Amino acid sequence: MSFDIALSGIQAINKQLETVSNNIANAATYGFKSTRANFASVYAGSQANGVEIASQTQNISQSGSMQTTGRGLDAAINGKGFFVSRDAQGGMTYSRVGIFSTDTKGNLIDSNGHFVQGYGKSTTGALGPMGDIKVATGQIPAVATTEIAFSGNMSADWVKPTAALDPADSSSYNMVKQSLAYDSLGVQHTISQYFVKNDDTHVDVYYAIDKDTPGTTPLSMEFGTDGQLTGPTKGTVTIGAANGAAQVDIAIDYTGTTKFAGEATSTTNRSDGYASGAFVGVELAADGSLVAKYSNDQSQVVGTLTVANFANEGALTAISDTSWTANADSGTALYNVPGTGLAGKLNTGALEGSNVDITSQLVGLMTSQRNYQANSKVLTTENQMMQALMQAL
Repeated sequence: MSFDIALSGIQAINKQLETVSNNIANAATYGFKSTRANFASVYAGSQANGVEIASQTQNISQSGSMQTTGRGLDAAINGKGFFVSRDAQGGMTYSRVGIFSTDTKGNLIDSNGHFVQGYGKSTTGALGPMGDIKVATGQIPAVATTEIAFSGNMSADWVKPTAALDPADSSSYNMVKQSLAYDSLGVQHTISQYFVKNDDTHVDVYYAIDKDTPGTTPLSMEFGTDGQLTGPTKGTVTIGAANGAAQVDIAIDYTGTTKFAGEATSTTNRSDGYASGAFVGVELAADGSLVAKYSNDQSQVVGTLTVANFANEGALTAISDTSWTANADSGTALYNVPGTGLAGKLNTGALEGSNVDITSQLVGLMTSQRNYQANSKVLTTENQMMQALMQAL
């Protein structure tokens, strides 16, 4: 009987040593959760018959330290939750490891090559259905300019020019400002705005496209005695159809423009529209948005990562050192976007380290070694007793 008890102790301690050794080996593994071997007595009826490892428990709820990587597609969950991926068989796997990349087809994948799950973007701009996230890696088309926002101060100190407007003669206007605009093919155009004082309450604006001659019909802005623009606040300029591009009508909004004494300035000069652009990269935002960037300085949200929560995350079934699947005990996954509900926020450009405490693991390793030696001593002593008994017969 002593042989069986000591042997069961050695077998159980071997399994515990494997668990402790695995913890120590993965102390530097991103997203790894330490495991504890749980001992239990073995009985034959009411008689103790040894010991065994009855179960292994992972410390899933304790987070590891945040480790900065600076990589745009690395992310760590600051709080509860798991990243969600779909394996080749269509099953959902859950992990705390936020190492992402794109495959040759533009799909967002995790470090195991599984398809990362997230919410697509619907035509209304709201979150679409959950599924694989795909990044458009080609070109995005040009978008024509439809509006220019311009505001500033038209100096009350200006003197009305005496000569007719002539772009080559700077004395024929008080100020000129250029704004950029794009036609339907993404060709860039320069819209020049010539500001000319008309009288004490009016400033006329003449428009010229590229190197064309300014038009003869200006927008006459009127200012009140308080220096505020009273109207009209919008002008219109047209880029004619040419070289295959469609005609573009652009509204220029002067809301916020003033007429005070002092220097003439422009505080806003912003236009919409852009040229076509090629895909240059993708990165994650703190709210879980996956942002694709293009060579024309534009960016587009192509999806939002999903974070899963469980009623009993400690009961998840481990399929690797850093991945789990759901089961009846863990409960059904609750999906959400990062920072909403129970889902933790994201730390981008960072990864969650292992939660292994090396000091406690080394202490446990030494304890296991002593227990192993004690059970070995029992076997040795039992063997010596049996030998002495056999010699006495």
